[in-house]
Amino acid sequence: MDNQVASVPILDIADLIVRYGTRTAVDKVSLQIRRGEIFGLLGPNGAGKTSTLSAIEGLVKPSGGTVLVDGIDIQRDPLAAKARLGVQLQSSSFQSELTIEQIVRLYSGLYGMSVTRQGIADRIRGIGLDAELGKRFKSLSGGQQQRLSLLIAVIHEPVLLLLDEPTSGLDPQSRRQLWDRIENLRTGGGSILLTTHSMEEAQAVCDRVAIIDRGKVLTVDSPSELVAKHRDDPRVVRVARGEVTLEDVFIGLTGSEIRG
Repeated sequence: MDNQVASVPILDIADLIVRYGTRTAVDKVSLQIRRGEIFGLLGPNGAGKTSTLSAIEGLVKPSGGTVLVDGIDIQRDPLAAKARLGVQLQSSSFQSELTIEQIVRLYSGLYGMSVTRQGIADRIRGIGLDAELGKRFKSLSGGQQQRLSLLIAVIHEPVLLLLDEPTSGLDPQSRRQLWDRIENLRTGGGSILLTTHSMEEAQAVCDRVAIIDRGKVLTVDSPSELVAKHRDDPRVVRVARGEVTLEDVFIGLTGSEIRG
């Protein structure tokens, strides 16, 4: 890859504002995600994470600011920008009566890809579901559904993958397997933006994280640097129990009250 291309962020968000009526959900957020980076967006419920993702996907029109995906403005050229995105939401909404094979064939066609039956079988084998090839989606376990959902999200080889709480509700084994798949995607050259409530997950898979609250970015750095940077903050010291952790930093900066 040429140095000039490599220096352009895969995602460049500048002064993003998202409003719903009189409520400001995202308030001048600026973030950059590097090529090949796994970036975590952390925040309490209602902090602005989902609204930020929706603006990146082009699902909501920002009240201000810009979102560039691989250098392409999502508002000015939405088709080109969206073609570079893969998205996996918290809950999969595939047609419950379709089999795994039918779902992969359907979405391959929607992305304009010509894939042979053997090619579909190879992809399904790659996520360890070859024994379930003819099963309907509704009969799969939660972990199996997540694996299939991730396959569909990257089937067109996007340069940026958006994951909204990808391991929510998974057992520890399924969660670890998904972490491995996320790392493999990055190794293959892709960049990933994920939201999570799990500090363990953020530390395990993210190169850098941003903590967002009430629509504003509070801090951005690697998990270890965030701990080092904020370990002496009185708000963090007050909530820490022993050695300061990323969770202590998160709670210290965003508050300990439970959000709805």
